[in-house]
Amino acid sequence: MSFMYVSGSKITEKNLGSTSKGPRAACVGTTDKMDVEHPVIDDTLVRRMVAAQFPQWADLPVRSAEVGGRDNKTFRLGEHMIVRLPSAGDYSAQVEKEHRWLPKLAPLLPLPERIADLSDLAASLAQFLIALQRLDPTDGPPPGPHNFWRGGSLTTYDAETRQAIALLEGKVNTKAATEVWERALKTTWNRPPVWLHGDVSAGNLLVKGGRLSAVIDFGMLGVGDPACDLSIAWTLFSGESRKAFRAMLPLDAGTWARGRAWTLWKVLIVAAGLTETNAVEAARPWRVIDEVLEGRSIDT
Repeated sequence: MSFMYVSGSKITEKNLGSTSKGPRAACVGTTDKMDVEHPVIDDTLVRRMVAAQFPQWADLPVRSAEVGGRDNKTFRLGEHMIVRLPSAGDYSAQVEKEHRWLPKLAPLLPLPERIADLSDLAASLAQFLIALQRLDPTDGPPPGPHNFWRGGSLTTYDAETRQAIALLEGKVNTKAATEVWERALKTTWNRPPVWLHGDVSAGNLLVKGGRLSAVIDFGMLGVGDPACDLSIAWTLFSGESRKAFRAMLPLDAGTWARGRAWTLWKVLIVAAGLTETNAVEAARPWRVIDEVLEGRSIDT
């Protein structure tokens, strides 16, 4: 995958080492904070930016992706390229980070063989995360505003989580949710920091021809506690696939407790309406809450 990036007037191209021959990503704009919190980003803006910064592609059609993420707005440019823009100033630092680190990390990360079911996908994804965690973290970005403290302490979101639990009284098992949260707060990552993706979700896994062809969107990339990368154990996997994922990863019970808590924090604030989200995320928090609380989703 070729990554087109603009910083001021300088245009550079990096090969990200993906085995996929899918669309290229054209990242246009700058990494400076935007003047407004939620700028209007639409097809017209993208056409104007492409014409100004990539005039060779000015005649290609632009259309918004049907389903996009929250941190970035995605548009198709022609048939083989994608334009990806930060949706707000708080997300703009991720562009510079991805541009710096992905060319270094991508060639060192494996992509698996053919997958037959979710258990195979779980095992393959676990192998990918193991390889990521073993890479040299020297000079890697520590937790901070650039990745919303992924890899850092759960205490960052303690007040918000407790607020969400209070707002959901009568809708979720508040006692069970508090127990899961407080159990995780008693644990810490006592090893050296490791690389973490920061947003391991079904929408960031590309499967082509029965194979996991790419792991995408490294905007939350950082080094620290990898517990946040375990959230997919509850958001996508269940039963045997969750067991396969857990069995492959050499992580202790405390890390899994924090992974469960990271998952709980995110779905609780979505369910409680404390954060903006996309339509896909908004439709699923109740199922994930049930998975995280092991069926104890309603007060009894």
